[in-house]
Amino acid sequence: MSQTAIRAWLAASAITLLLALPALAQEFPLTIEHKFGTTVIPAKPERVASIDYAGIDNLLAVGVSPVTVRQWRPMDGFEHTAGPWAAPLLTTEPLLLSDDLDFEAIAATEPDVIIALYSGIDQAAYDKLSLIAPVVAVPEGSSDYGLSWEDRARMVGRAVGEEAEAERRIEAIGTQLADIAAAHPDWADKTAVLGGITDGAPWAYSSYDVRAKFLYEMGFSQTPAMADLADPSEFWLELSPEQLEVIDADVIVYYVTDDLVAEVLAEPGRGFFKASKSGGEVFLGNLPVAAMARVSLLSIPVVLETLVPMLEAASDGDSTTVVPDARQ
Repeated sequence: MSQTAIRAWLAASAITLLLALPALAQEFPLTIEHKFGTTVIPAKPERVASIDYAGIDNLLAVGVSPVTVRQWRPMDGFEHTAGPWAAPLLTTEPLLLSDDLDFEAIAATEPDVIIALYSGIDQAAYDKLSLIAPVVAVPEGSSDYGLSWEDRARMVGRAVGEEAEAERRIEAIGTQLADIAAAHPDWADKTAVLGGITDGAPWAYSSYDVRAKFLYEMGFSQTPAMADLADPSEFWLELSPEQLEVIDADVIVYYVTDDLVAEVLAEPGRGFFKASKSGGEVFLGNLPVAAMARVSLLSIPVVLETLVPMLEAASDGDSTTVVPDARQ
């Protein structure tokens, strides 16, 4: 997808969303319950710090440029972790944290709130962060990385006083996913896996992972073996070479960047998959992987524009159908 097309899509989406519903005022102080207790945000935040992996997207989607972001997939080469679908909306020069949290650096940005919904923080980190600003963490009973893309976006929007905008975008994407599923009723009879095979060992993101979930929202099912092994507390399945059948789906979406495709093609075990025989393989490539990794209000539409034609070609059962190639 070209830079021009991305900018055009952003502009059109913004106009559509602005016209969809009138703006609704959100009241503060705001109380949020989560796994570490209760957070009170006294007023609409003006300075927002995100320590989430891929946290910048949803904030930019609701019109908030953060003062702090966390490094995520540096191999993508995105400045401030903002992909081409997000960078045009960034109006700040946020502090870029490494994987480890620098509490002093975060405090120096003087945030009004700290978003920690996809961060993996523990109680000790929460306690330190709470000395800096109110912290928004995952709800009780949720795993560190188990929130759906909808709930994560919804909580971000609520915490920064832009709940109505978040809901508009969530509804738009939900409608898009539902329309895709309705347009492809045959997908309901097919299994799909997001994963791969490395050094002879298969692996997959489980149905509890935010990256894999929206594949299933488009109508596909996970394999029965995956359903048996999926653990709500784990976002992926690390399998042995003897467990190839776990990811033996009608469609395998290989979550690999351009440089890794050749390695997957050379894997001997790949030849046992029915998808490799029926033309049911999708190799994502750099930009789709980067967008899918973020599963955000901004990146999901970008993923769908690229992925849906690939899935259509891969799921038709005809090994001669050419699956579009998104590699750069």
